[in-house]
Amino acid sequence: NLPTEERLAPLELKPELGSFDAGSINLGDSVFINSPEFLESAAAKMKTLGVKPELEIFDLGMIVTCLRMKNQGKLAEPLHFQFVLGTPWGAPATPKSLLHLHQHIPPDSTWSVIGIGKGHLPMSMMGLIMGGHIRIGMEDNIYYSRGVLAKTNAQFVERIVRIAGEYGRDVATPDEARRILSLA
Repeated sequence: NLPTEERLAPLELKPELGSFDAGSINLGDSVFINSPEFLESAAAKMKTLGVKPELEIFDLGMIVTCLRMKNQGKLAEPLHFQFVLGTPWGAPATPKSLLHLHQHIPPDSTWSVIGIGKGHLPMSMMGLIMGGHIRIGMEDNIYYSRGVLAKTNAQFVERIVRIAGEYGRDVATPDEARRILSLA
């Protein structure tokens, strides 16, 4: 693990939104450690620099952590949750998991979903029908369809835009996305 200062250094670039992994989780043979002290440092630095935390949620306990930090004034509302489903050691990429996590966030929150690997398209569809937002791309899944490697991230984007259009959901422009996410 890198020292806290090194892990938080990219925030100095002042992105509009920054990952806030809301707890520790097993990843393969190692542990991705996000101690309470680290989370408090990250929240404070994000608040100081005006970076909105994207609350990365791998299981229900991470929501509990974020709500506690919100109640302590360390995370500002409205919160934005990113449900990361389908990692081998986190919540599975199933409709039941997404519905369960969604039930525990404040009603004024925004949220999006990631389906890792084979959960990519099913979780995208759940996000679409539930009125949430969708994260797609080759960081989360390298297959466009069963056994077919994706060539570009654009393939994933084009598919979701097409499906959203068929469903009657417009894709947000960058300015609309900033308003939806309450970014400065």
